[in-house]
Amino acid sequence: MIGKLVLENIRHKFMRTVLSVLLIAVPVTLILVIVGLSHGMVNDSKSRQRGVGADILVRPPYSSLMSASTTNIPEELVAKLATHAHVTAAMGTVNQSAGGLSDSITGIDKGEMDRMSGGLTIDEGRGLRDPDDVLLDTYYADQRHAKVGQKIEIGHHQWNVVGIVEPGKLSHIFCNIRFLQDLYSTKGLVSQIYLKVDDAKNIDPVIQDLKGQLKDYPIYSMQDMLDLISPDKVPYLSQFIFVIIGISVVISFAVVALSMYMAVLQRTREIGILKAIGASQSFILTLIVAESLAVGFAGTVLGILFSFGTRGLLMKLVPSSLPQAIVYEWWPRAAGIVLFAALLGALYPGISAARHDPIEALAYE
Repeated sequence: MIGKLVLENIRHKFMRTVLSVLLIAVPVTLILVIVGLSHGMVNDSKSRQRGVGADILVRPPYSSLMSASTTNIPEELVAKLATHAHVTAAMGTVNQSAGGLSDSITGIDKGEMDRMSGGLTIDEGRGLRDPDDVLLDTYYADQRHAKVGQKIEIGHHQWNVVGIVEPGKLSHIFCNIRFLQDLYSTKGLVSQIYLKVDDAKNIDPVIQDLKGQLKDYPIYSMQDMLDLISPDKVPYLSQFIFVIIGISVVISFAVVALSMYMAVLQRTREIGILKAIGASQSFILTLIVAESLAVGFAGTVLGILFSFGTRGLLMKLVPSSLPQAIVYEWWPRAAGIVLFAALLGALYPGISAARHDPIEALAYE
């Protein structure tokens, strides 16, 4: 009975229902996009770090994984660490901001990169040769609409795009480490050092040995580093998501409350008829709440579909800077948040409708 009445009410007030569903879909999409971006950027960083092929990471003195990388490690330390008994390859890199939200240009030594990870896989063009040469991975090249042979401005410098490489290794943008050091006045310094050891069982002993020699340097196994890189570890991200959820609850509450209140006003005579034929206050309240939950559920489904649309749009426009993941475990969470707000928003209109005097309601025009 209630289900049939809800469907008939939705059908007769179709445009109002569609607008309500659209407005409820907005906070759902907002939640899923923010969560998806946080997970997508973290997963992208993990994938690129894993692709380096290293076993140990040496960071600048007194830094942490969540702090910006500074270029203050003496480059001779790379050669020194390469002589360690169990180290088979050592690579120093220089990182500088590329001007984007999360992109940076990474200076590499080709020989060190080849020994560490097998080198970059070039899909088009050639490798680094001249000082102003730059390699872009396919994501960044698509984002900047860059082609081999073009000039491109990155970090206030004009670079020659000489190659497009497969993504998933270290960075989205590569150049010659010596030229990047000269360009940013960091000659003889690197931002971090990657080490590869001869056997996985020697990773922890090598780390302990290095910590004894380099007391001020944070040293991580790559596995520990990857475990530490998560949305929960990013400073203030959880608080930001909490604020977005709060805004979403307010929007959903306001939309449902307004929609249901208008529905009650428009159906005053109908409610009077229902009460005149014996409908109880609980029946009227259940009817209003059921309709609001149906609208909230439809808005949730539409918001989930919209999140796929935003992911496709971001992948088309900014695949390098803003990779968005589809985080399935947040679907029921977003649904619960919005349906809870919808329930709250329906309570006042529902209680108001349930208290209508049937005689006054029947006389309502």
